[in-house]
Amino acid sequence: MSRRRRAVRRWAPMTATSAGLLTWSNLVVPALPPSTGVRAVVNVAGTAGLVLAARSAGLTWAELGLSRSTWRTGARWGGALLGVAGAGYLIALAVPAGRGAIAGFAPDGVTTGEVAARALVLIPLGVVVCEEVAFRGVLLAVARRRLPVRWAAVVTSVVFGLWHLSTAFDDARSAASPVLTSGSVAGTVVGTGTGGLVLAWLRLRSDSVLAPVGLHLGTNSLGLLAAAAAR
Repeated sequence: MSRRRRAVRRWAPMTATSAGLLTWSNLVVPALPPSTGVRAVVNVAGTAGLVLAARSAGLTWAELGLSRSTWRTGARWGGALLGVAGAGYLIALAVPAGRGAIAGFAPDGVTTGEVAARALVLIPLGVVVCEEVAFRGVLLAVARRRLPVRWAAVVTSVVFGLWHLSTAFDDARSAASPVLTSGSVAGTVVGTGTGGLVLAWLRLRSDSVLAPVGLHLGTNSLGLLAAAAAR
């Protein structure tokens, strides 16, 4: 086998998984109906298919951060981080400046019931669990078979930042100039990529995706509820 062929064979799984995830988030999902429920169902189905493919390729439950033996540790980490995030939002809500800072993140024209459905069902299942299983589960496991742990965390976090490109462009549409638009998109990608590093560290430290799931729920679901309460 030639050196080039060996290189292609070595890096193909990680490259294909990364490309598939970026295609999914930036091309497939934006083409779906805008209903949050539809996208959540499609994301769950896609993530389930990704896990099945990973298992078929030989990745173990432990490599994916889904082993039963680590559920308890992961739940302790995740629960503690969820509690810390909740306490932080309660403190922010108790201070006028804090309420003003987070109120702007509340969605417009959404009823209390819709906020509850998003925060308690759609975001946890369609966003948090899917992203953690896909990135801190499957992609990190694939990368760790080819890279040192630190570089695997960095590479998967870069892909995680790029995963948010479509969302970043949607959020930046109201920017007054192309420069501000580019800055907003870059800020979102860098910010989410940095967050991905933290989530990857939690996954590696606890050996379970439940740890980053807890923090992710704290920032996304509790953040939405706090923003709605502030408004």
